[in-house]
Amino acid sequence: MGAGGPGASWTGPACHPWAGGGPATAGPRRAAADDVVAGLIAADPEREHRQLGVVGAGGPGASWTGPACHPWAGGRTGDGWAAQGNVLTGPEVVDALADAWLAGSTMPFAERLVAALRAGDEAGGDRRGRQSAGLLVVERGGGYGGRSDVLVDLRVDDHPDPVTELGRLLAVHTMLFSRPDPATLLDLSGAVADEVAALLAALGHPVTGDGPEAALTSWAGLENLEERLVPGRIDPVVLTHLRRVSPHVPAPRAAS
Repeated sequence: MGAGGPGASWTGPACHPWAGGGPATAGPRRAAADDVVAGLIAADPEREHRQLGVVGAGGPGASWTGPACHPWAGGRTGDGWAAQGNVLTGPEVVDALADAWLAGSTMPFAERLVAALRAGDEAGGDRRGRQSAGLLVVERGGGYGGRSDVLVDLRVDDHPDPVTELGRLLAVHTMLFSRPDPATLLDLSGAVADEVAALLAALGHPVTGDGPEAALTSWAGLENLEERLVPGRIDPVVLTHLRRVSPHVPAPRAAS
């Protein structure tokens, strides 16, 4: 579970039930991450076996690694981030995580997390080998239809290359559930409307005299692309997918 709020938390290897939102929002709304970690560790009888990372609404993140965690275990922190791990091949894994995170400041948040995870994996990752990977991103009202805070919730439980598979799933999720960029929307008129109508008809969604919008809505619902629909416009991501899945239909030629 996840709820949008002012911070984030993670625990391991001996996970605690307050992982998933509790610590990040405990106490004063602007509590420093290191104060939150200190309070949680002080109250935790299993602190020696616990690893914990907390990022607050602002300021540096905080990390704790109990001395009984399986080696190699440790973490690094910086402004707005915390990277930690256990049962790793060595400190180079956390270094790679941190460096990739810092280098990805222009990337979308979820893609930036996966890039950091990939860098850590390529640096050695878990010394036991590869098996699973997961990604949880929450944002207030960021879920499907704005009805939840869960923006991304993906898991790969058992796979020979889980981080690559996680990246593939994220790409599918982004296509299906991200909202369109208003700056890229195309007017659903003229040559664009003609092409869309022909593609939809080839897929068994005939267009009426009112234009392709109703047929586009019907088709997009079957493809789970309804989050990308905008009245009177078409998202280029939707148009690209429509072209890809339709039988070959030549695009209308521009007027000479």
